[in-house]
Amino acid sequence: MRIAASVRALEGYVPGEQPKSSNVIKLNTNENPYPPSPAVAEVLRTFDVDRLRKYPDPIFTALRERLAEIHNTVPERIFVGNGSDEILTLAARAFVEDGEAIGSFNPSYSLYKTLAEIRNVPFRPTELAEGFAWAEPDVAGNVALFILTNPNAPTSIRYEDEKIAAFAKDFPGVVLIDEAYADFALKSLDSLAAAPGNENTIVMRTLSKSYSLAGLRLGYAIGPVDLIDALYKVKDSYNIDAIAQAVALAALQDIEWMRANTAKVIAERNRLAGELLHRGWDVPESATNFLFARPPAPHKAADVFKYLRGRNIFVRYFTYPRTDDRIRITIGTPDEMDALVAALDAMA
Repeated sequence: MRIAASVRALEGYVPGEQPKSSNVIKLNTNENPYPPSPAVAEVLRTFDVDRLRKYPDPIFTALRERLAEIHNTVPERIFVGNGSDEILTLAARAFVEDGEAIGSFNPSYSLYKTLAEIRNVPFRPTELAEGFAWAEPDVAGNVALFILTNPNAPTSIRYEDEKIAAFAKDFPGVVLIDEAYADFALKSLDSLAAAPGNENTIVMRTLSKSYSLAGLRLGYAIGPVDLIDALYKVKDSYNIDAIAQAVALAALQDIEWMRANTAKVIAERNRLAGELLHRGWDVPESATNFLFARPPAPHKAADVFKYLRGRNIFVRYFTYPRTDDRIRITIGTPDEMDALVAALDAMA
């Protein structure tokens, strides 16, 4: 066989569907319904294409300097990746030996299990408590890397900083905190990465959600210098292209635009949650740009998913245990949320 046995056995991560038709209310992949900063459009309009003759800055100097300003740290503690997913892949490569394992909560981002399979190491999930609440991570079985999404996906729930810090302090391996949705949590969540004395915790962010740049593919990580240096050692030579670096820098210079968009999403999230609760849905308190909601009896999540799809409203449905009784609804514009509620009200 020309294909490695571990790859032959791999299920592979399945991203949310990207519909070809524009006549769809797309609430299935947690994209931001509002456009990125006008500064982004200006960079694309004025970008000097002659710059593309040369390789981009391999260590993204300007980006790291700006991110250091934002997070009150130093550039040496920052790594930039081709989306957060690349950082996750590099972490599995840099921090896990053959024979060691990767851990995470369950349910959480299903890519984590796939990364362990690609790395050909065991995946050790810790089951969340009732209501998707915090459970003390089980790191038996030689877990070297524990990936902790906060706020969690797909559950939308935010964990307390003190519980995470206590776990990280005693864990001998690397803790990678995936904060893709942190800007929707109404509280800064990145204090662990820059904390004095931190030796094993990396915090990861993305521009895909709050900055409305899912199509750009850019994420970053903050952590101890030795762990950040390890990521540089295993990355591709030029993993962030010149256009992406320029666009990302422009977006990061306009944080107020991002915050205004985030505030609109949060307001609409709270409104939709109230509408669903009023109709008997179970809706955990969300700290993200989506709701993870269970329809009232006699409706089943799978049937609601199919019904909405038939009305050109795309939401996400996960068929795994503990998630197959809910749908995940990305927060859209007020008009999109009104259309969703109207469709649910019309459901037989």
